[in-house]
Amino acid sequence: MQLSIPYHGKKTVEINLPEAQLLGILEPNAIPSHGEKEALLEATTEVAAFLKEARKVLVIINDATRPTPTQAMLSSLLPQFEMAGISDEQIIILVATGAHRGVKDGELEQLLGIYAQRLKNRLISHDAKDATSLVSVGETRNGTPILLNKLLFSCDHIVVTGSVEPHYFAGFTGGRKAFLPGIAGFSTIEANHKLAIQDEAHSLALEGNPVHEDMMDALTHIKAPIFSLMTVLDKDQKVVAATSGDIVQSFLEAVEIARSVFCVPVKEQADVVISIAKFPMDINLYQSQKAIDNGSLAVKDGGTLILVASCREGIGDEAFAKLLGSCSSPNEALEKINAAYKLGYHKAAKMASVSKRITVQAYTELPDEQVTSLFLVPTHNLQQTMDDALQNARDQGVTNPTVLVLPDGCVTVPSLD
Repeated sequence: MQLSIPYHGKKTVEINLPEAQLLGILEPNAIPSHGEKEALLEATTEVAAFLKEARKVLVIINDATRPTPTQAMLSSLLPQFEMAGISDEQIIILVATGAHRGVKDGELEQLLGIYAQRLKNRLISHDAKDATSLVSVGETRNGTPILLNKLLFSCDHIVVTGSVEPHYFAGFTGGRKAFLPGIAGFSTIEANHKLAIQDEAHSLALEGNPVHEDMMDALTHIKAPIFSLMTVLDKDQKVVAATSGDIVQSFLEAVEIARSVFCVPVKEQADVVISIAKFPMDINLYQSQKAIDNGSLAVKDGGTLILVASCREGIGDEAFAKLLGSCSSPNEALEKINAAYKLGYHKAAKMASVSKRITVQAYTELPDEQVTSLFLVPTHNLQQTMDDALQNARDQGVTNPTVLVLPDGCVTVPSLD
């Protein structure tokens, strides 16, 4: 059978798969939905009442590395703001960049859509390294210092938006993650992400996950009332559900829906898995690595994972790349990470752990020497790479090697029956 593999935005790469060896194409599950507009309208009916006595409103949105439907959410929120008598001048839109770069001019349309010109002067990108924009409010139970953007404390009402899907070390995105790491200081993010090395920090895990615990602890220091609007997307990145209200309750409700969408059962692991990082997660390797982490769950020991991700803006974070590039083996990398952690090293740890167990081929636009330094194998011919991986399995004694495909590997979590 022929498959069109999405690559670099709207481009595709065609490959032929042997149907007899295809275990399945694992995509997020379809669930009943009333549609995007209806779901968001229903979820925002209480916003005007929430803002009844507001004077200055902070609206927190995701940055351009997330598929969050911010424009659609604004289409439901802004009429409610107007009903409450809130003008644009009373709104500050804070982009939860975490430790990422700020918003580029070319991304305004992606983020705000039809509201780009209207609201561009109300938008501020969080800067985790700008000490003057941060305030210290305490520590988490794990000893992480909590520095948050001071705009949280100069506005009397907060509206936070986001999307909820599995996250490879925070358990799930969304909810509390808008604050930490979204609008937290660099030292806070670094200390929090160091906890990602622990075994308890993995996809779908909340209870006992120290990364999630930090995020929840940060919430207790925010005194202004918060209205949360969370969405769950389908495989086409369309809204299938929206939850709202209390920041914790709306997040947990969205988590249960996200589990039903993104946790995909598979009867057995495959010899070869093709895992694709879709737009916008294909922006760089730092984001696309999630497709490696999820895809690896479906690969047999000694098998092959083929990452398809354009990485159109390169690596995305130099720290993890430099660490891996300085090591001769995954084991050496893991030893260095445990000895001295820097932000980004959690990414290196996850990649090194996967590379110890399986071969990871990378179909990207990154330079070959850079790919090789990360314990990945560069490839420029997807068809040949898959054929070679199947032959390699046969050479290892597998009579009938199998293939799985994850068209949206960054958010699809294979789970063995």
